[in-house]
Amino acid sequence: MNLRRLWAVARKESLHIRRDPRSLLLAIGIPMFMLVMFGYALTLDVDRVPFVVWDQSHSVESRELVARFSATRYFDHRGSVAGYRDVERAIDTREAMLALIVPPDFAAKLAAGRPAGVQAIVDGSDSNTAGLVLGYTQAIVAGFNQQLSLEQVRRATGSAPAAALELRPRVWFNPDLESRNFIVPGIMAVIMGLIAALLTSLTIAREWERGTMEQLISTPVKPAELILGKLLPYAGIGLVNMIVAVAMAVFFFQVPLRGSVPLLFGVGMLFVVGTLAQGILISTVARQQLLASQFAMISTFLPAFLLSGFAFAIANMPLPVQGLTYVVVPARYFVALVKGIFLRGVGLGTLWPDALFLAVFAVVVIGLSVRFTRKTLG
Repeated sequence: MNLRRLWAVARKESLHIRRDPRSLLLAIGIPMFMLVMFGYALTLDVDRVPFVVWDQSHSVESRELVARFSATRYFDHRGSVAGYRDVERAIDTREAMLALIVPPDFAAKLAAGRPAGVQAIVDGSDSNTAGLVLGYTQAIVAGFNQQLSLEQVRRATGSAPAAALELRPRVWFNPDLESRNFIVPGIMAVIMGLIAALLTSLTIAREWERGTMEQLISTPVKPAELILGKLLPYAGIGLVNMIVAVAMAVFFFQVPLRGSVPLLFGVGMLFVVGTLAQGILISTVARQQLLASQFAMISTFLPAFLLSGFAFAIANMPLPVQGLTYVVVPARYFVALVKGIFLRGVGLGTLWPDALFLAVFAVVVIGLSVRFTRKTLG
């Protein structure tokens, strides 16, 4: 490999980038815009769930039960209804996601020491949210039951018994359970992979469409020098995007960065180089800018969003899909690396298998790009 020819190709690509400032601005501006949009719009927190109540008891006990729901940040009381038709209307119009039905004999049964049933109707059209709402509901009812039991024992014995089991929960790495701390580092992998592949997916294809590839073919430049020369300028843009994304995550979204900054940028550049090479491979095979950009979008954004573990747990996927993520979804490893460094503060001694795969992926994809780059017109 001739470093002089490699530098000449890199300088040629850099000049092309400088002559198109709008594309350069978009290459840096789009990741910022997407990070802001996803960071604010995408959330896994389920709170302020609207609910209505059909209180047929109109007792102190029923009002206390409803007050327990209203007192938490997870529920938002939207008023009372007068029957099942009103309940159905409230759920159909999305005015409420939960309806509590308190029977007329609620207080009388509690006073007699008998179980009193309360019906909870949940909108199950969103199964994940409905499951969380049911969990919140059961937790509040369990607390209400515990209070009633303690009061009954106190009235009978004059003293309340000590709890046999005391749970002392501790949440590590994200004590406030902020979904933003989970989402922002993950979405960095999705955005950076998409932008990197889109940037380089047009390089070789543009040369073929404009006819300048024939000039490159006539020069002594070797395929490896051509691929690496075109990759280097975009690696610089990828580094800028990485700096901007990390700065926004730390200072704009207040995501704690507990691990090593050099390690974060080291594994980030491994991922960027691999996805840049993936874009060049697509450009080499497609030879058409429109086809190359579309394939880059499909092969980077969708797998990174759906199969990287960012949005959906990989352990819950079918086994064939889990196996696929190990081979063709490098974002899977980068998501694990970013979250490990950002939130848990672990080092390379723990994360080296993921970093090793990113390095192997980059080398393999660059090798395939060189292999498929032929200095022939056929």
